[in-house]
Amino acid sequence: MEDHKLKVFCTVAETKSFSKASEIIHLTQPAVSLQIQALEELYETKLFDRSSSSVTLTKAGEVLYKYAKNILSLYADAEKQIGELTGLVKGSISVGASTTIGNNLLPSVISDFKKTRPKIKVNMRVGNTKRIIELLNSGNIDFGIVEGDISKQKIKSERLLDDELVVIVPAHHPWAKRKEISILELLKEPFLFREEGSGTRQIVEKYFSSHGITVQNMKITTILGSTEAIKDAVEGGLGISIVSRWSARKERKYGTLKLLSIKEEKMMRSFTLIFSKSSVPTHAVDEFISYIKSYQADKLLQGS
Repeated sequence: MEDHKLKVFCTVAETKSFSKASEIIHLTQPAVSLQIQALEELYETKLFDRSSSSVTLTKAGEVLYKYAKNILSLYADAEKQIGELTGLVKGSISVGASTTIGNNLLPSVISDFKKTRPKIKVNMRVGNTKRIIELLNSGNIDFGIVEGDISKQKIKSERLLDDELVVIVPAHHPWAKRKEISILELLKEPFLFREEGSGTRQIVEKYFSSHGITVQNMKITTILGSTEAIKDAVEGGLGISIVSRWSARKERKYGTLKLLSIKEEKMMRSFTLIFSKSSVPTHAVDEFISYIKSYQADKLLQGS
């Protein structure tokens, strides 16, 4: 069914920006403008007010937006019911994932899923949690899997599985043969930290604060902007750090990094499934979500 123009329209309406919409749906800004122009010519009226600093819906635009969301939802519902009736599960799925999940968990899940459902095409978009929520609200992904706090977002959510944040040290470090380390011992070592705004950093700071420790108590020597940079620096002997157990799977397997839990209390967070409150999942999406819920993710960690 032809719903592309409506998807473009809804994305512009929800982001209030032609340029931002073009980034999300991977079209050039002129192409986005042409799609909107075609709709405006069809209805012979302006759908957006472009006179202000941001793009806002006109009265006619507000009416079309309400119906467009319903139409897109009905398209999805029709596809789902026909798929259930025929028993043929096909189509495409677009899933958004935050970095740890997108780089370390989902590739294995998607690969195994495709063996059971070869006619379903799975597209994955990776970004930070804020970006994934943006893509979800604009209708450009069917659902997302993220880590971090989403309590203030107007979306449906469901906990998927837990993730442990662990201390990483190089293979030659005096702690390398240990399985646990006291939080107080961490204060004696050069520490590599993520940048301000990092979800991992927020979890670490909150955990330390609950044990009476502030950033000022730590020997922070370097601030880095990605987990990969952190792991490389720790391997090079520049200090220790804390990352997701998932993100250090390969390094643990090949012995370049050693992983230690914190003795006092494990540092945990959750991976969360997120859905738009207004969306109707297709049969293919339902199949994939059921599959990932039953997926034995722990075996991937054990095999590392």
